[in-house]
Amino acid sequence: MIVITGAAGFIGSCLVQQLNDEGFNDLVLVDDFFSEKATSNVAGKKYSKLVERAVFIDWLKEHHLLVQFVFHIGARTDTTEFNVDIFNALNLHYSKAVWACCVEFGLPLVYASSAATYGNGEHGYADDHATIPSLKPLNPYGDSKQLFDVWALEQKRKPYFWTGLKFFNVYGPNEYQKGRMASVIFHAFKQINEKGGMRLFRSHKEGFKDGEQLRDFIYVKDLVQVCLFLMRHRKGENNGIYNLGTGKARTFLDLARAVFKSLNKPEQIEWVDTPEDIRDKYQYFTEARMEKLRAIGYTQPFHSLEDGVDDYVRNYLLPNRLF
Repeated sequence: MIVITGAAGFIGSCLVQQLNDEGFNDLVLVDDFFSEKATSNVAGKKYSKLVERAVFIDWLKEHHLLVQFVFHIGARTDTTEFNVDIFNALNLHYSKAVWACCVEFGLPLVYASSAATYGNGEHGYADDHATIPSLKPLNPYGDSKQLFDVWALEQKRKPYFWTGLKFFNVYGPNEYQKGRMASVIFHAFKQINEKGGMRLFRSHKEGFKDGEQLRDFIYVKDLVQVCLFLMRHRKGENNGIYNLGTGKARTFLDLARAVFKSLNKPEQIEWVDTPEDIRDKYQYFTEARMEKLRAIGYTQPFHSLEDGVDDYVRNYLLPNRLF
């Protein structure tokens, strides 16, 4: 069995589908299975068992002999949430419990970290273990991911194979349930279809023009391919924390233009102020250093922003289709 936590969420459900597409159907899906999101995102997927997040640790202790691999993707990802207790419970302590089980029962582990750990990027965007403890996230979500990364590196007892993946700006099908936290592509598609144009945040930082805020946007299809690569190449010498972006930052204006082009619509952009509750927590530049992942043998190319947006819009958003 392969375990996927957060299996009803955006990235987790796409990982489940990719596993199914490659012939892996003996899957244990872990999440809160009481919402419409969960019903939609696991519909049509092949799996052996659904396990509620609240009882998963006990389930794993009882059934660990059946498990071959653990993808710990589940987390609270809302960057506008400032209740530290929520992040401590769901992102930090829960992840420690998953880690402890993988150590005790000899299970390989891939877990989701985040580029939010890099904060303003004052220490760069290299996934060097020596630099990681110095990173300063801008919000409690980033703090929770940072605290777990640092804790994992400090542990004397580790899973025989483990990797943490610092996800950069992920976009793609199945993100509809993320609301405000869904990608700009998703929101742009909805706004352009409904109103003919879209809104982008103004820049509130010297040196950045409106729309020229830069992010490393990665298509979820590329992300799940990396996850499967790590599952197939679970060697102890590959253990550690890795960036997972494309290695090329692009502007939000580039992104908006790609959406307009995929919809064959004329460009019409309205500039709005960045909400005050996130303005001082906003990253103006992220770009993954990808040499470390390439050095362990990952050679597949990543979608360009234009190609990824076009596939997402034409094959998933327009047909109202899940992945």
